[in-house]
Amino acid sequence: MLFQRGDRVRWFYRVLGGEVHLLRRQPDGAAFILQRAGAGDVLAEASVSSRAYHCAAEAVTTSELMVWPIAQVRRMIENDRAAAAGYAQHLAANLRSARMRGEILSLRRVSDRLDAWLAWHDGQLPQKGQVARLAHDINVSAEALYREIARRRKQ
Repeated sequence: MLFQRGDRVRWFYRVLGGEVHLLRRQPDGAAFILQRAGAGDVLAEASVSSRAYHCAAEAVTTSELMVWPIAQVRRMIENDRAAAAGYAQHLAANLRSARMRGEILSLRRVSDRLDAWLAWHDGQLPQKGQVARLAHDINVSAEALYREIARRRKQ
């Protein structure tokens, strides 16, 4: 556990390896995953402008993180135009991805969700072994996604 919801923001994290989830616990104990951060991802970017974390962060695999004091990161964004521009670009890319994912999840059929995902990813299916993660990302069963991919290969 890196931090709990309500903890004071002290650190800024980048995942170098492994996987860390940002999650919100529901009253029944179930976890709602807000982010699946993997290698190269920044964790809880919104914490830069918050006093306390709005969710929890939990390493779900052995993970390696780069950590900076949040005060240092805030000063850099405030005083360094290049850092501020880079941070803004990062946030914009994440916003585009979140909007695309929301649009994909609004579609009813597996085939439509896959078409939308492929359009966002230049028509390229994920590497072997990553299809189950894609199924999770577009909120369909892995079996239904495998059937749809197989159907397309037969055409």
